[in-house]
Amino acid sequence: MKAIELNSRTDKKGYLKIKYPLEKSEKNVRILILVDEDNNETEEEELWLKAISQNPAFDFLKDESEDIYSLNDGEPFND
Repeated sequence: MKAIELNSRTDKKGYLKIKYPLEKSEKNVRILILVDEDNNETEEEELWLKAISQNPAFDFLKDESEDIYSLNDGEPFND
């Protein structure tokens, strides 16, 4: 198997455009895309957590009968 590494950018709409001739037509290919991590992931995670915390689908968790565990349950995990 041959690996090819390309550097590219996405456009304003988030589309990736690749101009790289493989010189092989009508062949199956696999594409692996690795995206550099950035600080926006923290913001996205906070937004996601806020959204699910306000979602009425999880309102049942506010019921005291759902609190079946306490700090005294289980054993400490020391890694």
